[in-house]
Amino acid sequence: MNTREVAWRVFAEEYNSSVLEHSGEGEKPVSYIVTPLGAKVNRLFVVGVVTDIEDVGERGKQRFRARITDPTGTYYVSAGEYQPAAAMALSKMSPPAFAAVVGKSRAYSPEEGVKYLSIRPEQIREVDAKARDYWVVEAARSTLLRINAVEDGLKMAQPSMGELVKLGHPENLADGVVRAIEYYKDIDLGRFRNSVRDALRSILPEGAQKARPVRAVPPKASKGPPKAETEAADEELHEVEVGTDEEDSVLKIIESLDKTGKGAKWDAVVDAAKAKKIDKVRLEEIVSSLLDKGEIYEPELGMMKKI
Repeated sequence: MNTREVAWRVFAEEYNSSVLEHSGEGEKPVSYIVTPLGAKVNRLFVVGVVTDIEDVGERGKQRFRARITDPTGTYYVSAGEYQPAAAMALSKMSPPAFAAVVGKSRAYSPEEGVKYLSIRPEQIREVDAKARDYWVVEAARSTLLRINAVEDGLKMAQPSMGELVKLGHPENLADGVVRAIEYYKDIDLGRFRNSVRDALRSILPEGAQKARPVRAVPPKASKGPPKAETEAADEELHEVEVGTDEEDSVLKIIESLDKTGKGAKWDAVVDAAKAKKIDKVRLEEIVSSLLDKGEIYEPELGMMKKI
């Protein structure tokens, strides 16, 4: 009897960074995607925001493609006639919605050196924000365990599964870590630590996150500054106000410009942000953060919509 493969908790950034494939042994070998942190993914469990569902079926056969975002990136899910329960669930779902997915990893290489990863779902069901937040914590914990295992492996002159197991790492992970180090070579652990930190910050209660540093307003002279300096100080005060809650300001802009329910046009968002003293470069950083957190999504190119 075959042992059912573990469903890994893997953030989108780690999963989408994977290019190594590995096949097990035996009469029915299992295929794995080996991530840079050593997860040997045949099955995975993810929870995120479904931002887009497309019916791509032909000749009366249902087939759905969906995008699901977590705080670090996007998973691509595809369900058709061989995944009837998952396809049915997607057909009844209205984005944006929180969803939990258990499915198989899938890799597609249209040409040499190009690899696209997706999930072939076994089950999909709609959940709430609490379920998503709990998954983020579990995925963060799992990711940190893999980071520690890779760190231990990189310290070894010749990384081996046996030595990693002696250090307390699970055998399955130890095997994946050895393969990951051999294939990916220089693994940027700082990048994955940062994504864990950012993911956890994204689910903190409002106001609990550390405020971004802002410019201090210069003190006024005792006799009072000239009119031009007063106006400049007023502008800086306005910038400080925006800086303390920039994301909220941008969310309000997007929401106010969405008159049709189809989203706000990017050019209009840029213009409105300028009026709030947020330049385009800063706006793009804020929007990128909001996209990563699942606060907004792009229903179509050039449009932004609040979730």
